[in-house]
Amino acid sequence: MTADPAADPAADPAQAPEDTRAARPAKAPPAVKTPPRGRGPGRLALALLAPGLLALLLTYALPLVWVLRMSLNESGQGGAIRQTLSPATFGHVLGSGHYWNVIGQTVELGVLVTFFTLLVSYPVALFLARTTSRWRSLLIALAVTPLLISSVARTFGWMAILGTQGVINKTLTGAGLIESPLHLANNFTGVVIASTEIYMPFAILAMISGFGRLDPALEHAAASLGAPRRTVFRRIVLPLTLPGVLTAALLVFVLSLSGYVTPRLIGGGRVFVLATEIYDEAITALDWPVAAVLSVLLLAVFGVVITLYLWAQRALEARFTGPREAGS
Repeated sequence: MTADPAADPAADPAQAPEDTRAARPAKAPPAVKTPPRGRGPGRLALALLAPGLLALLLTYALPLVWVLRMSLNESGQGGAIRQTLSPATFGHVLGSGHYWNVIGQTVELGVLVTFFTLLVSYPVALFLARTTSRWRSLLIALAVTPLLISSVARTFGWMAILGTQGVINKTLTGAGLIESPLHLANNFTGVVIASTEIYMPFAILAMISGFGRLDPALEHAAASLGAPRRTVFRRIVLPLTLPGVLTAALLVFVLSLSGYVTPRLIGGGRVFVLATEIYDEAITALDWPVAAVLSVLLLAVFGVVITLYLWAQRALEARFTGPREAGS
């Protein structure tokens, strides 16, 4: 007679006595292999970052410390430098109306150039970001082609265009629209015009890369619900493209603040900004402490601009993600 396996508790582990199951040894968990000592991800990341950190230390941190130290010295006659730790040079610069005019004109140039650059670059960037043409890559390449030409050569080209006998004045005079040539060069207006064109490729690239939130389906949905084009642009397109606009504004503003070639050549020595003033103080007047103080002030302006940019960016992110997170 064959034994019934269902009645045999030894044949079914689920029906085995409790003490029998408890007596069985527990299966040990697999051992976790620890990385060899000295080869952890932290040391590997540090080793990969070391060349870049060393380059930043040699090319940025040490020169910045040297400039800060130089700004605490005092100027002597004939280009002599008195080694000291005194804020007297800061007091001299901040107490001079000339240097405040230079700082104000620098900020004004940056604001105007940024505004006009964004004004003329935004439609181009928006078209390039939304187009589905097979020539899109070629159009983007053409938009940034001016970057292949030196800014010095482009500035000289604008000198020929904006001069008294330049293309613009010759055309307007020949057409009878003006009687005397317009003064577009050797002044602040010419610097703004030339700087706007020179920084346009940077603004276009920055805006195209920042238009990732823009989805044509949202525009089509709003249009299908009866929204006019102006409303679609104001309520959908503009808010979604603002992050790219902010990035382009920061880039153009910083470049225009530190620009030297265009204000020097187009301005004809009549437009004083921080970059040209630093050069004149350091090379012409041999007043290195004053040049160092102006450099520190320029860095301070950069810090204020970057702080405002980060604040605006956080405000935009809160506006875009805040309601979504609250409803989730």
